[in-house]
Amino acid sequence: MTAIAVTIAGSDSGGGAGIQADLKTFSALGVYGASVITALTAQNTRGVTGIHAVPPAFVRAQMDAVFSDLAVNAVKIGMLADPGVIEAVAAGLDAWCLTQVVLDPVMVAASGDPLLQPEAVETLRTLLLPRAALVTPNLPEAARLLGTTPVTDPASMAAQGRAIVELGARAVLVKGGHGDDHESADVLVTADSVHWFTAPRHATNNTHGTGCTLSSAIAAGLARGDDLITAVGNAKTWLTAAIVAADSLAIGHGHGPVHHFHALWPARDDG
Repeated sequence: MTAIAVTIAGSDSGGGAGIQADLKTFSALGVYGASVITALTAQNTRGVTGIHAVPPAFVRAQMDAVFSDLAVNAVKIGMLADPGVIEAVAAGLDAWCLTQVVLDPVMVAASGDPLLQPEAVETLRTLLLPRAALVTPNLPEAARLLGTTPVTDPASMAAQGRAIVELGARAVLVKGGHGDDHESADVLVTADSVHWFTAPRHATNNTHGTGCTLSSAIAAGLARGDDLITAVGNAKTWLTAAIVAADSLAIGHGHGPVHHFHALWPARDDG
């Protein structure tokens, strides 16, 4: 059987995040990728200049088309611009009995531009957290889901993860990429366990799409049959290599993308 994953997310016209990053990740990791587009963005490495939300009914139509035909093993959810789209996605997940769901609660782009309407946060919290096998917030997103302030110390990160689990998610990966330590540490919290995943922090400006890429890499692992801890660990290792390799790319004039095909493209010879 061919492993299949679906991304439900917004389109990044610059190609570094969103649907484009997810499909690149699936392909790089040997998984067939399909998509449901929730929003169009006018975006590049410097920022977002416009957002056009897809009507909720058409988001649902895309879901019905994909899930009625493809034997989908895992779903990654990213940018959901407004409450109506969130409601359509939640209804579609229920209708097609989809449980292997990785929810990346995308709220702000790497450039600082908002991607989720303020009134949509509560809808996401109440409708999608309980339907997620894994939620992957970064430090600011975890705080916003809980209505508190961001934290950086390990004990507080784990505590926020447990609090999000109590909101209904089966597992939460609180990502420490926004911290200021020499290590990038992420903590996976379930109802009865805590696991840490660390990697050296690499100083680079090429961080566009890291959150999208990590969550889609985890979904790819789940689609291939990995257990959650294995999927998260492999995704963390692969993303770290993609961040380091991104310095070999020359994409745009702002926050460049990670190198999704670092293991497949030949190394560039600048000599």
